[in-house]
Amino acid sequence: MQLAAMQQALAEREAKALRRSTRALGAVCGRLLHVNGRQYLNFSGNDYLGLASEPKVQQALCDAVNQYGVGSTGSPLVTGFHAAHQALSAELCDWLGVERVLLFSSGFAANQSMLECLASADDQLLLDKLCHASLISAAQQHPSQAKQPLRRFAHNELASLEKLLQKTVSARHQLVVTEGVFSMDGDSPDLPAMLKLCQQHQAALLLDDAHGIGVLGPEGRGTAAAQGVANCELFCTMANFGKALGASGAFLAANSTVIEYLEQFAKHYIYSTALPPALCAAVHCAIRLVRTEQWRRDLLQDNIRLFRQLAAEAGLPLLHAEEATTSWLDRSQHSAIQLLLLGEASRALALSQALQQQGVWLTAIRPPTVPPNSARLRITISTSHQPDDIRFLINTLRQYF
Repeated sequence: MQLAAMQQALAEREAKALRRSTRALGAVCGRLLHVNGRQYLNFSGNDYLGLASEPKVQQALCDAVNQYGVGSTGSPLVTGFHAAHQALSAELCDWLGVERVLLFSSGFAANQSMLECLASADDQLLLDKLCHASLISAAQQHPSQAKQPLRRFAHNELASLEKLLQKTVSARHQLVVTEGVFSMDGDSPDLPAMLKLCQQHQAALLLDDAHGIGVLGPEGRGTAAAQGVANCELFCTMANFGKALGASGAFLAANSTVIEYLEQFAKHYIYSTALPPALCAAVHCAIRLVRTEQWRRDLLQDNIRLFRQLAAEAGLPLLHAEEATTSWLDRSQHSAIQLLLLGEASRALALSQALQQQGVWLTAIRPPTVPPNSARLRITISTSHQPDDIRFLINTLRQYF
């Protein structure tokens, strides 16, 4: 692509209010962030349990840096796998009740590896319509597309999935891919019913639980556990450390055979420098806190309920506002992701900028991240937020509706 074509594409994106930009943050500490010397209430982060700034996690990182140094020094199969990686892997297996896990540098890399390796050229991939870009990209580039083009079922619609399963019986294997909590909608599939459907058709169920892990289920074991599904019943689960666990990196969890296969054939794992061992020690500490400090999830749910109550009283157009909760989910639990649907990208951008002027950091989510004409403000609630923060957000938003 020539520079002129690049410039034209950028200009078109700018004209449609879709051009995105990066802004350097001076500091992020729980509910607050600082930009150019100004303080904002942060309602756009994924630090759902406040662990990114938890002193115990920070100390675990510092102590491990002194022990291991800054980096891992190599790929996992060369010199990059340290005792801290081993300890974190063992903790994840014990926490989630799975046989083995494999650590990755990012959720994107883990998702790409999951689909690239676990689907063969004769298999059929079936993805929820709203699956994350990492999953869609991996599926679209998969060799199976030559024989079995990617099929996508209507969002969280079991009837739509069943029709596709019936239509694609000629494939060698069928792999169904969904998310625990959808990052741009905040809702979840009915995993017990979906698992049963997959079992009826001898299809494998793969789960991206990036936004459910830590937040939902007993000990924060994720969306499957919250719905009464054991993680070991799923063919493979991806989750990451960059949301509720407050760090970065990701993992795949499955039985020993699946993980051994990934370890031998997943290029993102084999040819990438391993996670810093100090970071693994910090994540290990965060998981221990998630498992033992139920108050973090309780306080998060209190904040979410307060937000939903005040939003309803203010008449704000929340996505899924009519639902007390998703039907499968324990009625004491809600997603930390709440959506204010606005439609036009220009409207979402203007509202985001107006909120910044009043001290609220709330990023506009626009196409292509979401479908056309469904731009929104993605409001994320955390344990760190105080009730007055939420009241201030609602009172500020109601000025524009």
